[in-house]
Amino acid sequence: MSTLLNSLTTELRRGTLTLAVLSQLRTPQYGYSLVQLLEQCGISIEQSTLYPLLRRLEKQELVTSSWDTTENRPRRYYVLTPFGIDIYQQLKQEWEKTAQELSLLLKGEDNG
Repeated sequence: MSTLLNSLTTELRRGTLTLAVLSQLRTPQYGYSLVQLLEQCGISIEQSTLYPLLRRLEKQELVTSSWDTTENRPRRYYVLTPFGIDIYQQLKQEWEKTAQELSLLLKGEDNG
């Protein structure tokens, strides 16, 4: 039973991670700072999940990256592109609509 629940929970979280990551890239972030920001909000993400996601978002032209070599340790910073901002806003609206609809469904279950 717990294996099934873990699998379903992972599936449920997968789509929300993209939205969570996009929401934090309105200002430039590097990988570790992004992990910390998400964890402060209760969202845990493994680096083995984050970096492939960032590469995919960059390939989709939602995010751009650049190296900052001014510190001792070079860091790759990621930030939303103008296209990424537009897509993020639309995804956010879609999420809010879906969350509201699901909330109504789940509340209806309590009344039954």
